[in-house]
Amino acid sequence: QVQLVESGGGLVRAGGSLRLSCACSGGTFSNYYMGWFRLAPGKEREFVAAIQWNGYGIYYADSVKGRFTISRDNAKNTVYLQTNSLKPEDTAVYYCAARVGYTVSYYSKDYNYWGQGTQVTVSS
Repeated sequence: QVQLVESGGGLVRAGGSLRLSCACSGGTFSNYYMGWFRLAPGKEREFVAAIQWNGYGIYYADSVKGRFTISRDNAKNTVYLQTNSLKPEDTAVYYCAARVGYTVSYYSKDYNYWGQGTQVTVSS
């Protein structure tokens, strides 16, 4: 049973930074394309970023490009999301997700495993 556990969320002022982590257990981490999604109140779940098993094949939503950085450490079975220059509109629950395979997808329905989410709140 694959488990994903996010951490690192919190309350931060606009312009601040947070580093989100997602630890994977119960599966072969290097088999997964890893993604981050977020869900804000009143909105649909939104793709944020994704990274291929080898650390290449990195994709970002336009809304976070240049501010967020996704990375992974296969030795630690962990994927990270460094969030900088945070804005109030970044406020959401951030979810880590794993997609079996080697191609990217921007759609949540294509991801096989999900974490429980971590709350990020950005105050103005």
